[in-house]
Amino acid sequence: MSENIDVLIIGAGPSGAVAAAYLHNEGFSIKVVEKNKFPRFVIGESLIPRCMDHFEAVGLLDCIKKKNFEIKKGARFMQGPIVCEFDFSKKHTDGWDWTYQVPRAEFDKTLTDELQSRGVDIDFEKEVIDVEFVDNVSHTTIKDVDGKETKITAKYIVDSSGFGRVLPRLLDLDKPSDIGKHSSIFTHVKDVNRPEGWDGHRITFDIVSQSTWLWVIPFSNGITSIGYVGPTEYLESFKGSKEERLREMMKLSDYYVGRFDGLPYEFEPRMIKNVAKSVKQLYGKGYVLTGNSAEFLDPVFSSGVTFATESAHLGAQLIVKELKGESVDWEVDYTQYILEGVNVFGTYVKEWYTGNLQKIFFSGSENPVIKSQICAVLAGYVWDRSNPFVKNHARLVKTVAHITDLEKENAKS
Repeated sequence: MSENIDVLIIGAGPSGAVAAAYLHNEGFSIKVVEKNKFPRFVIGESLIPRCMDHFEAVGLLDCIKKKNFEIKKGARFMQGPIVCEFDFSKKHTDGWDWTYQVPRAEFDKTLTDELQSRGVDIDFEKEVIDVEFVDNVSHTTIKDVDGKETKITAKYIVDSSGFGRVLPRLLDLDKPSDIGKHSSIFTHVKDVNRPEGWDGHRITFDIVSQSTWLWVIPFSNGITSIGYVGPTEYLESFKGSKEERLREMMKLSDYYVGRFDGLPYEFEPRMIKNVAKSVKQLYGKGYVLTGNSAEFLDPVFSSGVTFATESAHLGAQLIVKELKGESVDWEVDYTQYILEGVNVFGTYVKEWYTGNLQKIFFSGSENPVIKSQICAVLAGYVWDRSNPFVKNHARLVKTVAHITDLEKENAKS
C-alpha cells in the first residue's frame, strides 16, 4: 500500500507540530509519522520566549495557554552565594517577555491533540526505516509495531525527529560537533518541599563547578525536573546505579540538597551522553532538517525547542514557496539564517564552559545595558543584529570577561 502527499513530517514534537500547523493552514496535504505513542517523556522542558512567536504564528498558542503551564519570566543562575537573575521583560530586543516551563509529555500531546482536532493526519507508533529519492520525489518506508511496512510518496520531507535523527542517520549526514563532550542525567520529583513564593517557581541553574551545573525546573503540577550537565567523563566517574549517581551528585548543590534529599524519584534517572549534535548539511533536494535533527548545542540556555520551532517554521514557509513554483535559495534563506543563530548561541555555550560568560554573570557588578543585551540572547532573539552581543558575539563576550578580570585585579590593588 502506498500513499501520495505533498509533505511528510517525521516526528510530532514541537518542531513537527509547528511545521504541520503551518503547512495544514496553507492547504497542503501532509502526514506526520511519529515513532512513539503520545504522551511520552522527552527532555527539553524549559522554553525561551522566541518560540512563543512561532506558536502564535501558526495558531497553536491558545491551546497551550489553556493548560496553565508554569510561567517562565526569566532565569536564575547561582554560583555559591552569588546570584545572577535575568528578567525577560528587561531585554534589549522587543518580543515576548515570558514563556513556559513544561512537562513535555503533556505539552507535546497538547499540540498533537490540537492538530488532530483540525484534521491533521498523525500516525503514531510508526517508524521510518528507509528513504529513497527518485526524480525529485521521496519514497519513505514506514514500519508499524506489528512489523507491517507501508510506503509514502511525498514531494518534501521535514525531519523533525529530534534526537531520533532519522534522516541524518539514514542519509549519513551526521558529523562531530565542535561543542565539548557533555552529558546529562536527570529525573522528576514530587516537589513536596517547594518553598512558597517566587523561589519555588523559578527555573534555576546552580553552578557547582565551571563545567558542571544542576538544573531545577518547577512545573505547575507540583513536579520538578532536576538534572545535572557536565563533562561525560566526570558524570561517569560517579559509581552505582543512575539513581545512586544522581543522588550523590545532588549533594554538590548546597542550595538544593535539602529540598530534594530523600524524595522518591518519579522514574529511574536517564542519561543522554554527548548531547551536542551537528550535521553536514541542513537540507537537500526534497528534504529539510529541523530542530535537534540538525543541530543541538547544549542544555545550558534552553535553546533546543526554540531552534526546533524557528527552523520548522522557516522550513515550512520555504517549502510552501517552492511547491507554489517560487524560487527558493535554501543555502541563503535557510542554512545561512539558521546557522547565524546557531553560531551566536554556540559562542555563549562555548564561553560558558571556558568560564568567560560565568565571569560576566557572577562579577558582582552589573552593567544594565550589557545585561539587557545578553538577556535578549538568552530569550532566543539571536537574529537581532541591532544587539551588539548578537552582531559581535564572538568578540564582545571575551572582551567584557577580560574587563571583568581587570576590574577585579584593580580592586585588589
